[in-house]
Amino acid sequence: MLIDGDNAQPSLLGEMLAEAGKYGLVTIRRIYGDWTTANMGGWKDTLNTHAIQPIQQFRYSVGKNATDSALIIDAMDILYTVQINGFCLVSSDSDYTRLATRIREKSLFVMGIGKQLTPRAFVNACDRFVYEENLSKPTPVSSEETPLSPKPAASSSAKSKAKQKISRDVFKRAFDLAVQEDGWAFLGTLGSHLRQLDPGFDPRTYGYKQLSLLIKGHQEIFEIKPGSAETSQLYVKLKPGRAKRSG
Repeated sequence: MLIDGDNAQPSLLGEMLAEAGKYGLVTIRRIYGDWTTANMGGWKDTLNTHAIQPIQQFRYSVGKNATDSALIIDAMDILYTVQINGFCLVSSDSDYTRLATRIREKSLFVMGIGKQLTPRAFVNACDRFVYEENLSKPTPVSSEETPLSPKPAASSSAKSKAKQKISRDVFKRAFDLAVQEDGWAFLGTLGSHLRQLDPGFDPRTYGYKQLSLLIKGHQEIFEIKPGSAETSQLYVKLKPGRAKRSG
């Protein structure tokens, strides 16, 4: 796990490690920043607790982020000198897009953690991307909320509507990839295709801990049927969308 200290929240460090731990043992833990500046002070109390190694990087000039370069150089050194299975890059900075792509070219898993404002290029360059907002305590979904509408964010209503439309489109595309000859899609397969199409897809963005709960919470959109009595498998089918009235 390599953390850009200028682009991450110290209060979520434990949650970040737990999230990365779902995909493997986090053996190398480093955080980069200029520890002579006041804005890095929030990290100091948590680093020893979680065995994170701080890497000092002075800012050589105003407006230039030397932290990015130091993290990228270390990542390439690790890539070619240490036997590992993947990287977790913690940042919301698009400067790490090429790094993530280069690591994936070596057939290694890349996980990103950053804010919801992270540029799409960096999100898509990762195999899996987790938004920091989803690592906080989840907010219960109200029955009056618009189906599949993401959690409210500091954005215009137009942006919120665009996000909702994109999410529906991703569900449709994922279903088309996962659907079987009988017209049903296995929930696990649907989830895999959702994350392939959108590495940042996460049921927690919509207020649900699991994909199955999200599907069950929106039965006006999805049909659900159980598998065999011996398993807890679920199968999903998209209900036909409502035709728009011509006016």
